Amino acid sequence: MRRAIAFLAAAVVAAAAAPQPAAADDALIVSGNSSPQSIYAVVDDTALFGGFFKEEHLDVTIQYKNRPGQVATALAGSQFVASGAADVATTTLEPVLQNYGTGLRLQAFFSRDPSYEFVLAVLDDSPIKTLADFKGAKIGEITAHGTSEILTAALAGAGVKRGDFTYVPIGQGDPAIAALSSKKVDGAAFPFVELASYEVKAHLKFRYLWDPLTKDIGDASYSATPATIAAKPELLARFARAIVKASIVVRENPKVAARYFLQGAGIPINDQSLRDETALLELIQSQLPGVDPLSKKIGYIPPRGIDVYSKYLFDNGVTTQIVPSSILVTNRFIDAANDFDHKAFIARAKTLR
Repeated sequence: MRRAIAFLAAAVVAAAAAPQPAAADDALIVSGNSSPQSIYAVVDDTALFGGFFKEEHLDVTIQYKNRPGQVATALAGSQFVASGAADVATTTLEPVLQNYGTGLRLQAFFSRDPSYEFVLAVLDDSPIKTLADFKGAKIGEITAHGTSEILTAALAGAGVKRGDFTYVPIGQGDPAIAALSSKKVDGAAFPFVELASYEVKAHLKFRYLWDPLTKDIGDASYSATPATIAAKPELLARFARAIVKASIVVRENPKVAARYFLQGAGIPINDQSLRDETALLELIQSQLPGVDPLSKKIGYIPPRGIDVYSKYLFDNGVTTQIVPSSILVTNRFIDAANDFDHKAFIARAKTLR
């Protein structure tokens, strides 16, 4: 008996001393609302290819729910997550606000954009100089009845009614550039970052006309269902921390971030593509979460701004009810996401090659 006990004890010690298999990383599925070729993917790509998800012991898969020849929409990505098929949506708030009454329930937990995503823009030689000048205009949008049509509310505030102008779907990338350059449309209701990419790659020059009420309200976020937030708080906190680090890299070392983006987009990496994407990242820093890399509140979503925005959409007939920020957003992960030495990480980010 004693020998059996001794043998068992020795076996336990040997098992403890032997190399143990590494614990598997926790899986998270992220649904993108754009395409992998959109610069909006740069923070996700930097977290993925820069190894920051891995550092947080996360196995992250990023999916884009667009079909061949079509543009992925914020609504499609949001519905995909709401159905339980993915954990995190990279989306804007508008689909949730517009479809809240039909049961779409997502809660934003990390701001992807400190400023409003959408803007009205015209070429710099356009006779349109104010919002009121859009009366009679043809306005390009990425897809028919897309999210950017919410800018109709801005035009209404300037006295331009819905019947006073026409939306024209022009896609994005080369088709949109052609439509704008040929004056097929008089301007565009587009994400600012998308238009900035046309400035870099097609040398277009735009005049931007922001809605003064919404300009400083960020509407893009990482969101999840309340059930996922309740069930996976530790994973989402680690996800958010990886995103904070990736955001700092985009701010402090845009050339490296540009390379990660090109890798994720499947675009050949060469001197020209690196120059273009680096220039674009330098141009759009105000639209990215790491604009202040020393902040311990990277990713924070101001509830008051969300309340203002929810009322704004309701007042202008875009939504059928006012949804309070207490339901729409949570900042519960922000402290944990920023719980590291930002100065030391900035120094590290600058050394990445």
